[in-house]
Amino acid sequence: MDAGGQTLALTSDGGLPAVVYWGARLPEGEDLAQLVAAARQDLTGGMIDQLPALTLTPEAGRAFPGQPGLMVAEADGTPFQPQFTFDRAEQSGTQLSLISCAEGLTLTHHLTAHTTGVFTLQTVLEADRDIRLHWLAAPVLPASQLADHMVDVHGRWVREFHLNRVSWTPGIRLRESRTGRSGQEHPPYLILPEAGCTNTQGTAFALHYAWSGGHRMVAEELPDGRRQVQFGAPVGAQTKPSRRFASAELVAIWSGTGLNGIATAFQHDIRDRVITWPNPARPRPVHYNCWEAIYFDHSLADLSDIADHAAALGAERFVLDDGWFGRRDDDTSSLGDWGIDRRKWPDGLQPLIAHVQSLGMTFGLWFEPEMVNPDSDLYRAHPDWVLGPADQVTGRNQLVLDLSRAEVRDYLFKAVSAILSAHDIDYIKWDHNRLLPVVDVAQTHGAYDLFDRLRAAHPGVEIESCASGGGRIDGGILARTHRVWLSDCIDAHERLRMQHDAALFLPSCVTGSHVGALHSHTTGRALPMAFRAWVAAQRHFGFEMDPRKISDADAAILRDVTAWYKANRDWMVAGTILRLDSADPTVTAEMQLAEGGARFVVFAGQNAQTVQTLPRPLRLTGLDPAARYRISLRNGADRPPQSRGPNALKDGPLTLTGRALMAQGILLPVAWPATMWVVEGERL
Repeated sequence: MDAGGQTLALTSDGGLPAVVYWGARLPEGEDLAQLVAAARQDLTGGMIDQLPALTLTPEAGRAFPGQPGLMVAEADGTPFQPQFTFDRAEQSGTQLSLISCAEGLTLTHHLTAHTTGVFTLQTVLEADRDIRLHWLAAPVLPASQLADHMVDVHGRWVREFHLNRVSWTPGIRLRESRTGRSGQEHPPYLILPEAGCTNTQGTAFALHYAWSGGHRMVAEELPDGRRQVQFGAPVGAQTKPSRRFASAELVAIWSGTGLNGIATAFQHDIRDRVITWPNPARPRPVHYNCWEAIYFDHSLADLSDIADHAAALGAERFVLDDGWFGRRDDDTSSLGDWGIDRRKWPDGLQPLIAHVQSLGMTFGLWFEPEMVNPDSDLYRAHPDWVLGPADQVTGRNQLVLDLSRAEVRDYLFKAVSAILSAHDIDYIKWDHNRLLPVVDVAQTHGAYDLFDRLRAAHPGVEIESCASGGGRIDGGILARTHRVWLSDCIDAHERLRMQHDAALFLPSCVTGSHVGALHSHTTGRALPMAFRAWVAAQRHFGFEMDPRKISDADAAILRDVTAWYKANRDWMVAGTILRLDSADPTVTAEMQLAEGGARFVVFAGQNAQTVQTLPRPLRLTGLDPAARYRISLRNGADRPPQSRGPNALKDGPLTLTGRALMAQGILLPVAWPATMWVVEGERL
């Protein structure tokens, strides 16, 4: 099978199919029989007399020496170890289904090649009787033995998308997210770079488990040296016997152009295949979110005044955050009571919506449908609707509704849909601030059903996935939403690094990024407006502060950057984010390259004082070596007084070949920490 620049080749000796090749696209005339023969391993002392195959679902019953891909039991709990026999292959378009059978079980591996250059793989287990499932891996791929480390993702609230680099050693690297969402702690991504891989060159493989309900990842080096990677739902997440089980889809990517090849495939796949846009031609609107301006203190007069200032700065969508419903004066009450708070809004939300629309903005609204406060009318009426034990500890003063129950989903659909039907709302910020008290895949399936029903009933409404910030960012939720809130931290210093690392997986069009207050509400750090604004302009741009409190000088800077974003957003959204290899660890730099390569912008963020006196050259990437490019510094006025030399970019444009820009690079002016240089380029 071929997808973009990569190939999967599989074989079966009568048992379950196994991958014998995953890598660069093979020529059409490759002799597959010879490829299979070339993959046969020798034997030596201390081994059994036949090497157990590393199949798409490694089987414990065939003496496989590592983690099995399937663990099942009869309905009464009696464990058994089926041994499957390959039955047949079925093909439909670009999907290949490999079907194997054993002891009343049918195991199907679905492999699909997509035009975006990725493979998706899914395992489905069906039985002729009720059985219990403890573990089911998505189709298992062999990991490269030329890699010396793996890269997975870790984070916490207000510090998401931190990259871990962990050496391969004999044994298992096990990560399990049991919080009921894909999580800040262990997002379901893995990159396997081979030795010498950088952002811009070398070979890498990547996997993403497209599921929102937590996951388990096993990266194992067997005693014989072979390596495997497994992804699936957490052990025990299937809580009831059934006759059918399925993994989520596993997205698989190979790159021969370094980590940027991985990033390009993920970005294009999410933007062009996974997300269903209400209006694909609509420019990504500049957001204003009122949360850090007023929190729960709502009034029509204040919010109308804030809307006036936001529109004057260039906002195109006004989002009313938490605090408009029930008796919601803080986070201790009213979740679940999705009626408008008439104390704050005696005439409802329509007067604010009308005012916002009169300013040329659309209106968005915050919900947290999956949650309930003990202090709520819903909980008092239906305490049995809560997921988990009655005596559980609350989280952020709230509990989780059991979305496996149809009556809960029906209530939430009607409550949210009523608000959307009664008002002109084009956007939902959908929050999820509580970890689940139990791990159960039925909760995630229920949440997906609720999203799907609301999307079908209100197809013009965009939805943002927020979960304490970046706690639910994955392909499963992005198939139902259109934007992610990367972090509750909008400190530009923190965001610069988070956005840079998240670009390995996320396109700019879905990654919300806002200009915060002078003093960050999550770190206390004070940063200049130019830096805050340019960091936000790297992604889906917006503001989140009290615009009545910013100085005239800062307002002028923000209006300028907003105008720049609007002038450039269309080609940036359709383009690709490429991470640059910076020779200076105090500089975090990326290029955004237009589709077709006719233009680009370089963002180079200075995040600390340099060790050396002068800036090091910054090499660009992705350009035509023979073409000529005009480059110019967009924001030379941001240079500090210590920048007093004859740096050419300060004086005007330069014209250089792609080869020179990629081999020698560019020299930027001296910068203070918290400076973002913005270099624009066009192919002549």
